[in-house]
Amino acid sequence: MAHRSSRRGIALLITLMFVIVISVAVGYNLMQVKNASHIVQKEKMLYQNSMILADVLEILKNSQEIQNIAKDKSIDDLYLFLSRAQAIPLQLSSEKVTLVISSARKRFNINELDKRNETALREYFTRMMLSSAYVDVLKDCMRINQEKKQYNNYNSVIFDENPYLFREYIASKKHLDIINDFYLQEYGDENIKNIAFEKLFRFSKERNEAIDLNYATPEVLMLLLGTTKDRADMIYTLPKPFKSLEDLHLDANEKTALTKFQTSFFEPYLHVEITIQRDKQFGRMRFDYDMNLRKGSNFALEI
Repeated sequence: MAHRSSRRGIALLITLMFVIVISVAVGYNLMQVKNASHIVQKEKMLYQNSMILADVLEILKNSQEIQNIAKDKSIDDLYLFLSRAQAIPLQLSSEKVTLVISSARKRFNINELDKRNETALREYFTRMMLSSAYVDVLKDCMRINQEKKQYNNYNSVIFDENPYLFREYIASKKHLDIINDFYLQEYGDENIKNIAFEKLFRFSKERNEAIDLNYATPEVLMLLLGTTKDRADMIYTLPKPFKSLEDLHLDANEKTALTKFQTSFFEPYLHVEITIQRDKQFGRMRFDYDMNLRKGSNFALEI
């Protein structure tokens, strides 16, 4: 009798193990199907987003208004156009699309950092209670600031911690985030969290860009003019568009500080951001548009 009970117990254990194995296999297969379905959905959204991007580029290229602004170099017309194009909602069949157009020259291209404006950037971060050592870290991440044949002559150990980090120039906000995380961990300076980098810097490998003073953010004005936040906010709210330095009512020190940067009052470059919402999916595309060449650049996609 005991032998028979033992056999039944073994049979039950084998059956239970078989059920567990089947359950794990089914669960794994369902997970694979779910992952595959998610990949298909992403690929579908990527394709649809690329079609929307192509349509937006075609609209920009064929816009007579944009062509006229570029041809006439009209400060007033560009300002009016950008005032109207701050947020354009579009309702497609199954997508909710928002198009936002702004000046691509309202922020400082961090890759323009050089000996001419380095002191101004250090002073800006000092006013923001951030150590000027942060500028040394930024310089390390741009080989343009390294002496020839001295590529390993760095001021920080950022590449010891991140040996595969791109170091020709600062390529994107995500690239800057890695740099900022290193700085925070290495120096323990929490003040870096108080800097509105998205309003201060743009990222382009081109190093000959002028900032359009009609659209410069208060953070950028504070950097350009070597002034306080309150003063920068006040200048930002002056009647626009500006057409000369006299319109900004700058004092002598601010005019001197401004000479360290390349600025103008008409820069025919647009920054275009397309936000797409489809059911529970969300995507964002960004790029710059050269109104003269009728060409896009610096494309970025998030899905």
